[in-house]
Amino acid sequence: MTRVDLPGYEIVGIRAPNPGPFTLTGTNSWIIDREPAWLVDPGPALDPHIDAVCAELERRGGLAGIALTHRHADHAQAVPAVRVRFPDAPLAAAGGEVDVRLADGTRFGPLQAVSTPGHAPDHMAFVSGPIGLSGDAVLGQGSVFIPPDPGALAAYLDGLARLARRQLTVLCPGHGPPIDDPAAKLAEYIAHRQDRERRLVVALEAGRRSVEELLDAAWSDVPLVLRPAAAVTLAAHLDKLADEGRLPSGVERPPGIDLRGHESGLGT
Repeated sequence: MTRVDLPGYEIVGIRAPNPGPFTLTGTNSWIIDREPAWLVDPGPALDPHIDAVCAELERRGGLAGIALTHRHADHAQAVPAVRVRFPDAPLAAAGGEVDVRLADGTRFGPLQAVSTPGHAPDHMAFVSGPIGLSGDAVLGQGSVFIPPDPGALAAYLDGLARLARRQLTVLCPGHGPPIDDPAAKLAEYIAHRQDRERRLVVALEAGRRSVEELLDAAWSDVPLVLRPAAAVTLAAHLDKLADEGRLPSGVERPPGIDLRGHESGLGT
């Protein structure tokens, strides 16, 4: 297990041993406050990770509640195992069977939910004072894939902009290292999406219409293993252009691609 300490902040991360091209160095579970503590994203159902999370919770005086940024397996799969050990801890999320249903602005202990859809329709970030917990809305390195749910990309950009208006001094992401300049990272994320769109529009104006041509033009920097995730995000970009009346006719749409289990998508 890897412990992620943030000196000067009452929060600690426990990184799960599930590294990969989509999860980076592993999924981060974040534990904030003490006497009692609050847990954001219990992580995958890996016994060593669950043991490490629960041991830290015990050291901090028990568990007051569990909050999910979203319900992808690498963030939420360990919920049942943690609740076996802490049966009185309520579960809060924006979807699924929960004790507390989250919406934008909902307070849950020290956490305030900030709606950040895009990577998942029910994705929430959390803010506690100067600390932001961004789940898969913002990663410690690289970027995330955005599936083509209705309005997903526009909603994602709006969520990033609303996070940027917060007075945050650190971001604790779902994957990767903590971010000590949230304003710069959020500006980078917004600029990254704008650059992808610009490159895509240039390719469309040049007459490119096939999925492969558009990926070659706008996602040429993405490694082969992440090409399927890039195709998913391409579909979200095409939907945004269509919603804005800017998509020309005859554009090939990426086929349905099942990325369940691949939850972030570095560089897409």
